[in-house]
Amino acid sequence: MNFKIKQISVTEIKSDLLIVNLFEGTTLPGGATGAVDKELSNAISDFVIKKEHFTGEFGKMYVLPVPNHKILTKVLIVGLGKRDEFTLNRLRVLASKVIQKVKTMENVKNVVSMLHGAGCAGFDPAACAKTIVEGIMIGGFSFDKYKSDVKPTVENFTIAEFDKKNYDKAVIGFEKGLLIGDTINYARELINEPAQNITPAYLADIAENLDLDEVKIYERIDIENMQMGAFAAVAQGSAHSPRFIHMEYMPKKAKKKIVIIGKGITFDAGGLNLKPASSMLTMKDDMSGAAAVLSIMRNIKKFKPNVEVHALIAACENMPSGSSYKQGDIVTAMNGKTIEIDNTDAEGRLTLADALCYAQQLNPDVIIDIATLTGACMVALGSVASGILGNNDELVKKLIKCGNDGGERLWEMPMYPEYFDTLKSDVADMKNSGGRGGGTTVAALFLQNFVDSETPWAHIDIAGTSVIDNAVLENPKGATGVGVRTILNYILGD
Repeated sequence: MNFKIKQISVTEIKSDLLIVNLFEGTTLPGGATGAVDKELSNAISDFVIKKEHFTGEFGKMYVLPVPNHKILTKVLIVGLGKRDEFTLNRLRVLASKVIQKVKTMENVKNVVSMLHGAGCAGFDPAACAKTIVEGIMIGGFSFDKYKSDVKPTVENFTIAEFDKKNYDKAVIGFEKGLLIGDTINYARELINEPAQNITPAYLADIAENLDLDEVKIYERIDIENMQMGAFAAVAQGSAHSPRFIHMEYMPKKAKKKIVIIGKGITFDAGGLNLKPASSMLTMKDDMSGAAAVLSIMRNIKKFKPNVEVHALIAACENMPSGSSYKQGDIVTAMNGKTIEIDNTDAEGRLTLADALCYAQQLNPDVIIDIATLTGACMVALGSVASGILGNNDELVKKLIKCGNDGGERLWEMPMYPEYFDTLKSDVADMKNSGGRGGGTTVAALFLQNFVDSETPWAHIDIAGTSVIDNAVLENPKGATGVGVRTILNYILGD
């Protein structure tokens, strides 16, 4: 889909479909919708509102055919809901729903939309344009690469704004929205690819070809030499060699150093504690955290933040074989702490443990890790919110706000030290699993052992939100690219 923004009246630009809006309870449209109503001899006010009783309820849509008009074919009237309940997050959801509706319509290749939310609701035009583009890109995404019969869909999507001042501001937001949408959708592309393609070596190849200041790739021998015993143990059961990936963006006079870590299990069979077939079916998505940070680094130079960013991925598969690590094994992490293997399917925290140790050696100001880590988080929060935990209240609260601003919900889980009791081992410093109870907190407390208490650190558990079975807000079914907006907002805000 090609995106454009033009300074022009919506009544003067040719399209297969024009999108306008109405707030709930509106009887006489104003602004751009009013101009269209006038152009169509009051068809919206007299027919759609009065005779068809279209109320403008949030998310409701009405398709108005426009026969024999010189530039218009159809008009889609979209309900914005109640004026005092309208937000940018609702605008993003609405944009997503609109494009999904449009994709079901025949003979609609060129779509024009007014700049929703700027004139009618008084929001900043840049924020409105950014949000609309994000919503359209999220809702319009489809992974059709392996389908042989793909139906044609929308080719061009244009935002039209007549007012010069609004247009000048909107262009800035429009460009940023395109970049954010591209970052989200690239992560979704990676997550949707089958594990036969997305191997540790493939992720490393992507990283090596990014436009960054430096990329370091460590192979199995390097991982062992760095004494990453926990990560190496998880990787040893697979025919695919692991990769430890370190990507660097280093602007001059950076005011802060941030490390982001993405869990990179490219397929998780559970190791010798083999998952049931139904649970293994979607385990190509166990690298969703890695996809998020890799996608962020792919575009970070275009965002131009004034902070130093290091992105780490400990990439491997967790497979059963004669060389797999076993229950009862004791492994040693990079910081010297020993771990008794209680369950080989609690592998993500082992790879993250060594990644956190490596991150600590970079002397960062902040560490953020993102991972599809625990089924317990999925049970607790479902697919509506990700869990967040950490050792620094200010960082956790800021990330929650960054998530809310971008339309990604995060819910803080407790870090009570008593939960760690289930990880106590008779033969090592700790076990890697403490059973089902409080699993999300227990996993975070395990990870905390590999972070200096003086370094602000936050852990985001996206087990329930990385891939969803049903639409949630602006996200259709499938991979969501969750975490991209939250982490980007944090990076760009610092």
